[in-house]
Amino acid sequence: MEPGATTPKSGKCSIMIFAASNSSRQSLGFMRHHRPQFKACSLSLNGCRPQGVIRHPLIPVGTIETRTLPSVASPAMAMDALNSAVSHLISQPPLSTSGIIRLQVAIEGQIEAIDWLHSQSELLLPRCFFSGRATHPSLGNGHTSMSMACEHKLVSIAGVGSAVFFRQPHPFSYDDWLSIKRFLSERCPLIRAYGAIRFNPKAKVSPEWLPFGSFYFMIPQVEFDELEGTSMIAATIAWDNALSWSWENAINALRATLCKVSSFIVKFPKQAPRTSIIISHNIPSKVEWDRAVNRALQMIQKNHSLLSKVVLARSTRVMPTADIDPLSWLASLQVEGADAFQFFLQPPNAPAFIGNTPEQLFHRKWLHITSEALAGTRARGATTALDRQIALDLLSSPKEDMEFTIVRETIRSKLEAVCEDVLVKPSKAIRKLPRIQHLFAQLAGRLRSEEDEFEILSSLHPSPAVCGFPTEEAQILIADTELFDRGMYAGPVGWFGGGESEFAVGIRSALVEKDMGAWIYAGTGIVEGSKPYLEWDELELKTSQFTKLLKLDLPRRQQVDVYEP
Repeated sequence: MEPGATTPKSGKCSIMIFAASNSSRQSLGFMRHHRPQFKACSLSLNGCRPQGVIRHPLIPVGTIETRTLPSVASPAMAMDALNSAVSHLISQPPLSTSGIIRLQVAIEGQIEAIDWLHSQSELLLPRCFFSGRATHPSLGNGHTSMSMACEHKLVSIAGVGSAVFFRQPHPFSYDDWLSIKRFLSERCPLIRAYGAIRFNPKAKVSPEWLPFGSFYFMIPQVEFDELEGTSMIAATIAWDNALSWSWENAINALRATLCKVSSFIVKFPKQAPRTSIIISHNIPSKVEWDRAVNRALQMIQKNHSLLSKVVLARSTRVMPTADIDPLSWLASLQVEGADAFQFFLQPPNAPAFIGNTPEQLFHRKWLHITSEALAGTRARGATTALDRQIALDLLSSPKEDMEFTIVRETIRSKLEAVCEDVLVKPSKAIRKLPRIQHLFAQLAGRLRSEEDEFEILSSLHPSPAVCGFPTEEAQILIADTELFDRGMYAGPVGWFGGGESEFAVGIRSALVEKDMGAWIYAGTGIVEGSKPYLEWDELELKTSQFTKLLKLDLPRRQQVDVYEP
């Protein structure tokens, strides 16, 4: 079996390990968060579950290693070096029955990771791409190895094939987090699992989202890292005999993928070709939207109602005259502005989930945690004076302040439950994006333990910015109101590493499928004082970064900045 392709017949096997867990930490759906007691839980890899019993809450694989090869002048030379290193591994295999080894070689000169990924477009393999915000530290410091210069910061990564993947139909659980973390180590910071989690794991899955499962994470087999001033290609092999994925299976799968990877990299235009739209269909329609918003307002205004905010979303299905290339769309989103996370996630034989999100869910570096509150939306002004006036209106709006305060204080409360010394600075500012501006606050704290990472993830998602408040009441109303599957839209999207992890919120996103067009998603917060027609206009504004690729749209502004009132 090639990783990322199918589940082996032995995938029905099971193993029990004793891990820190309890019923309140089993999934991301409506859970409370307490320190766990030890209980049995299960591991998985590539859809398999192993045989045997392990009695430790975090059992790492036997070998976790990064091997750095001498720098070379070109991608072709880098691929030759990787193939030689793999041949050496075959002649001298490790003794461990489980492990993960990353082979990496630096390339002189900076090559864009998205150009490399576009050069692999013909491969029928799982693919991923992640890029951090240029104006805020992201993707970590990108320490390439202990022996290489540490000043090269990681800009973006692209990957094809999966050395190991994690996908299940059940909600992402503490057990699943353990299954991923056992392949990660602080000593190998660039071995990372990239992926996403559904917004609501308990909702019915629609056909277009089925290949993603309830969550999907992959450690790429072949990875291209774009760093400041240089580049790197890496090949990763992962195996675990107990999980029915032997060293021999893994090495053969890696060699097969390396043979398919192209070393010829062409810089492709960062602009999607203009096409005409055959079909554009909104769920809900404008009439249905007005009805849904008014119903939500009635719920909020009811006597003794706990609900103070709910985020309602829209799915727009577009069918253009020509196929949409998700990578071309993603490249166009990169041009839109630097103050956002770009992501691309495509399991095998699946649509591509792409996005350009400004919202960070959390970033962890050792015990240090940062998160953000983002709410309230206005368009950018055509002139500097008008733009500033719109920002001042956003800052002074009671309705927007109510929505923003709910988001910020909820995140603060959740951080305080597992962190020490939680700080909020700025407490309320403006973040300006090319087309939109938002109210913004940054929060920071210190985890009491690195094992609280799952606690942070499961606590912060879903935030009031994409769900509402209180969470349970808002999710019930969303489930009763929305007639489409959000899938990974508004869910956590990002990566787990050894000493560092980062997740964004999967908004400003779309699902793109060959011959099927695209589903474009957007949402808006409904609080007392909301007007259905204004919220609809906000949806149009948020989807404009995609719709402009299909037709002429609002002019964008290049400026990206943050200022406090």
